[in-house]
Amino acid sequence: MQLERFKIIRERFIALQLVGSLLASAALLPLLPQTTVQAADVVKTDAVSKGRAVKADEYEPYYSDTLKAWLAKGVKTGDAPVELKGAALSAKSDEAAAQVGSYEGKDNVLIWNSPKESWIEYKIDMPKDGLYEIHVAYRPFTGGGIRRPISWDIKLDGTHSFREASSIALYRQWKDALPVKQDVDGNDIRPKSEDISSWSVTSLRDSSGAYEQPLQWYFSKGSHTLRIQSFEPSAIESIKLVPQAMIPDYKDVISTYPSSKSSHAEVKTIQAEDVKWKNDSAIQLISDSDPRMAPLAKGKNTFNAIGGKKWWNQNQEITWTIEIPESGKYKLAFRALQNTISQKASFRRIVVDGKVPFKELLSYRFPYSSEWEGAPLQDEQGNPYEFYMEKGTHTLSMSSTHAPFKSVLFGIEEIMDILRRVDRDLKSLTGGTVDKNRTWKIERDMPDLPVNLKQISEKMTILSQQIVQVNGRKDNISESLNTTVKDIEAMLVKVDDIPYHSDQITSIQEKISGYMDTFVQQPLLLDEIYVAPVEKSFPSMKASLFSKMKGIVVNFFYTFQSKNRLSELDDQVLNVWVHRGRDYVNQLQELTDEMFTPETGIKVKVNLLPNTQMLIMANAAGNQPDIALGLSQDLPVDYAIRNSVYDLSKFSDFQDVYRRYSPGSWLPLYYNKGYFAVPETQSFQVLYYRKDILSRLGLAIPDTWDEVYDMLPTLQQNYMNFYMPPKEFMAFFYQNNAEFFDKDGIKTALDTPESFKSFKQWTDLYNIYALEKEVPSFYQHFRKGDMPIGFADYNMYIQLSAAAPELNGSWGIAQIPGTVQKDGTIARWAGGGQSTGVIFESSTRKEQAWQYLKWWTSADVQERYGADLEAFNGVSFRWNTANIEAFTKLPWKREDVNVILQQWKWYKDMPNLPGGYFVGREINNAWNRAVVDGTNYRSSLEMTILEVNRELRRKQQEFGFIDASGKVLKSMELPIVDKPWDGVNPYVK
Repeated sequence: MQLERFKIIRERFIALQLVGSLLASAALLPLLPQTTVQAADVVKTDAVSKGRAVKADEYEPYYSDTLKAWLAKGVKTGDAPVELKGAALSAKSDEAAAQVGSYEGKDNVLIWNSPKESWIEYKIDMPKDGLYEIHVAYRPFTGGGIRRPISWDIKLDGTHSFREASSIALYRQWKDALPVKQDVDGNDIRPKSEDISSWSVTSLRDSSGAYEQPLQWYFSKGSHTLRIQSFEPSAIESIKLVPQAMIPDYKDVISTYPSSKSSHAEVKTIQAEDVKWKNDSAIQLISDSDPRMAPLAKGKNTFNAIGGKKWWNQNQEITWTIEIPESGKYKLAFRALQNTISQKASFRRIVVDGKVPFKELLSYRFPYSSEWEGAPLQDEQGNPYEFYMEKGTHTLSMSSTHAPFKSVLFGIEEIMDILRRVDRDLKSLTGGTVDKNRTWKIERDMPDLPVNLKQISEKMTILSQQIVQVNGRKDNISESLNTTVKDIEAMLVKVDDIPYHSDQITSIQEKISGYMDTFVQQPLLLDEIYVAPVEKSFPSMKASLFSKMKGIVVNFFYTFQSKNRLSELDDQVLNVWVHRGRDYVNQLQELTDEMFTPETGIKVKVNLLPNTQMLIMANAAGNQPDIALGLSQDLPVDYAIRNSVYDLSKFSDFQDVYRRYSPGSWLPLYYNKGYFAVPETQSFQVLYYRKDILSRLGLAIPDTWDEVYDMLPTLQQNYMNFYMPPKEFMAFFYQNNAEFFDKDGIKTALDTPESFKSFKQWTDLYNIYALEKEVPSFYQHFRKGDMPIGFADYNMYIQLSAAAPELNGSWGIAQIPGTVQKDGTIARWAGGGQSTGVIFESSTRKEQAWQYLKWWTSADVQERYGADLEAFNGVSFRWNTANIEAFTKLPWKREDVNVILQQWKWYKDMPNLPGGYFVGREINNAWNRAVVDGTNYRSSLEMTILEVNRELRRKQQEFGFIDASGKVLKSMELPIVDKPWDGVNPYVK
């Protein structure tokens, strides 16, 4: 069958050469009328009928476009509210999921507690046409480790009214546990964020924070069905359709204020970190060393501000309590720092007592400043806004919004669409290669190209002007757009040379797409809030020159204070060394101080381990820690061979920890009948594919390797290819039931028929099926579109999520191609790699260390750690925990979680044995011989088998597993993993 497939591919290749010759000859013939090469002009074959269907996303229109269309048709705001009781359902997906009862002080409410995705429906009879907001009286379920907002998908009469309706967030309320505690060095310990959610009423907004006002739905006269799909438990008292209230201008509001006498009240100062509640636990307290801060840091980690990068995501809100001593007119000001993104302003929606007082506060601008500044709420002329407040308790809320940049973001998306079209057309024209020996006639070959580039140039000029207007000043992005406009204009001078600069088009596309995240991010750091009668002045909000100079000197001397160093092992605490970045280490120390030490009384010092070689030197010096975290999966056994780390299976409750992870993940941590590490993080191998390109080519997602072979002609005829990492061999061996060692671990098992079959299948991809032998960056090729499908790991997912916003919705993941077994099932075995934690043999606190490892790898702690890391630092810090329960609670896309979980059950890594490191090295050498040098595959693998067995024998003699004559003294008794892990099943939705 392989020979027949090779003949087919060879015949297609010869046909392509003939077509190429004909096309080259056609260039010498008289010119005929030409048409522009379109993206849809692709070569298709008959080999596209198998596999998993792929369909490009069909996006609903944005809310802004939908609302504009409604208004253009003359749709008006509704007349009167329409209320639906939460318990008055017309239908539901699961009888047990939604019940009527009492919850947290309210009777006859809907208790919607589903362990999986479920939906409810309401029937609505509307007396007349109109636009309505949807207000919900709800209470989130608290406890159980749930930290995410409630996510709703809302459909009206079976469809989304607009794109944003598919993702609506109902937020929780959080509060830091005060007062802040301190460690032995006088540093503040980050307080735990407590869920204080109660019954509340909110209007539904878009989750992206792109609109100033709540969303509106159009209800025509008659009967409607409102379906809500939820992914988190909650209780619902009522759902009310409310006509949107008009928010007046400031000048209209101030005219309604009652006359008041001069106030005798003093200026009130509120510490910004003293919040009533926040709607996201990721909004965190910050320590700043500015000399004007209150309280002053004095060289310690003192929480004296809130926000910054930890308050820059959409809809994040903070609420404070204000006590007004007497009724009257007041003004507000903030001591703020807004220097995170150079020259860019940040915006906040400001609410007093639950309402936006006037239109100017729907999105109030805080301009960029390189240092702490006073920021009074004022108009463009510098006149402070006045607020009339009665005596008593009031609330002040501020929430992040990027609504002023909404039109800019839409403009970028339009430009990206045109750039993608230009990029595809150029690839279709040039075949994806730059040939400077070829002469182009763009007016003949691609007349739309100059038109599209001119359109891009004009749109960029308009966007640059819009950014300056919204931002209040020029910034890096507006100037960068102007520079790009000049580059495009330079290309248009010689349009026939544009195909030589196709990489420049791709570069522009990547640069423009990167701006989208910048506009969405809205950082703001606050120190103090001031409430002053309008007749009185605010206090000085900036540090004086003298205090700044004094602060520089004092902070310099603070730097000489003792810092934690690896050499400073404390005999009184549990010492943990972590081989990760500083952000990860600091977060772990804070979490340990907040949760582990108060619960157990065990003090822990977490230090950064810059290099794992230091563990060897520490062992030689007799100065080892108790625990090391973040070690690659090959190191624990390497240390165990030398009796440096402790066998964790000796602990009585080890099996409880063992069951948290797949059996295949324990294989690399097994040695001499023991397990010497616990998995922390785990990578995964999945298939990445471009929905738009595969849909256009008529290709399905391959389910098996045979289906990969079938799709290759279509890809390659369109100057594309499938990506398979040249050094990724484990999947082929395990899927063909081959092993790398015999069951005793004494010699390699690469000499079996299954192994030779696996090696041939692997090398045939490059020798017969023309996959690329070397690819510097699959990510870049995937982004450009010339490798629209391929095999990659977790890092690829993070790159695409964090750095390729232009591909949002255009890519997906699937289980890797598998191999059909004798019983008809498809095996999808693959490895991935792990980071691990160990306990050292020299530790005198092994029981305490084991208690810490169990705590650290537990589901609740892993979820909390991962959620905080991503909330503080963005999606690029997504924590790929090896704990499957915690993994399912982290913010992965719903459609991606199931794919990863289904692939997870097939996770199986290579055991680590004395001399086992030679297997990977020699298999790669065998690949080089078979693919690069052209050596027969069987001969090449046989050479590897000899070398691996020689090294295994040498190392096993060294460590006492065999004697000099080769007699086996003791056996490894390697665990057998030959069935997918059923532990995944409870988490698959």
